[in-house]
Amino acid sequence: MAERIQSIVVAALDEINRTREEKIPTDNVLDLCLYGDAGVFESMYLVAFLSLVEESLEDEFGVEVSLTSEKAVSRRVSPFSSVRRLIAFVEEELELVGARG
Repeated sequence: MAERIQSIVVAALDEINRTREEKIPTDNVLDLCLYGDAGVFESMYLVAFLSLVEESLEDEFGVEVSLTSEKAVSRRVSPFSSVRRLIAFVEEELELVGARG
């Protein structure tokens, strides 16, 4: 499942890169910091990116997952600190809702 989620994240990054002058590097995508001091997104761009990912997750797995929920933003370790952590968070959420695999 992690590989499928990673491909969704990379596709969303690629889509955003099509509109950005300064491209987001995707060669070491699992360690890419999405938000924060070392993050590649400011808050509005993070929301747009997460919306793309949510839409693709719904298409791929047939369930709605909110990546901007209180649960996501109140974690001690942010799921936006790296793509690896975002993937782990998405996996947890998909397991909770019983997504079709």
